[in-house]
Amino acid sequence: MREKWDRADRRLAKLLSREGREGVSDLAARLGLSPPTVRSRLKTLVEANLLKIVGVLNVAERPELIAAIIGIHANGHGRLDEVAQRMAELPFVTSVSIVTGRYDLIAEVLFEGDMQDLYRVTSTLLPGLAEPGVIQGSETFVVMKSHNKWVSLPKGVWDEDAGGAQTASGSSESRSQRKPAGGSRSADTIKGAKR
Repeated sequence: MREKWDRADRRLAKLLSREGREGVSDLAARLGLSPPTVRSRLKTLVEANLLKIVGVLNVAERPELIAAIIGIHANGHGRLDEVAQRMAELPFVTSVSIVTGRYDLIAEVLFEGDMQDLYRVTSTLLPGLAEPGVIQGSETFVVMKSHNKWVSLPKGVWDEDAGGAQTASGSSESRSQRKPAGGSRSADTIKGAKR
């Protein structure tokens, strides 16, 4: 794999980020390359986990989906990256970043409907990621409105099997069977709530 992307790789990634359905022949014509060259470049980038071609969803157009940002204080004892990787594998998590500033980690989550799944993520799954004392606290911000927010659906959102919706705990139950934890809470009461 080349150390740096050349101009053709960057243009290929840009074209696919605008329209992922474009065929190799069309991409080749726009890039001034042969279809086998484009196919080879695509294969190399995908296999190196540098490029993924997926459908993304406009969250602002799906009112049943709720996005939230969780700022996390963590003492990773030199293993913060490991904690972030485990967090990224949790249901409902779209991304996790190690950041500078007030928090150590920022996680973005997406879930459907009520706050039950967000509650499970922040109260059960997040603290259970590492030994006690590593996750020292979190602050949750529910996204009230967003612009140009396109995401891939994370594990847990719209996953279904024979028994119904997949929950954060991995068990299958229908939404009507779930009981809210601690009663119904509006987005306004959760926004900025500290854990």
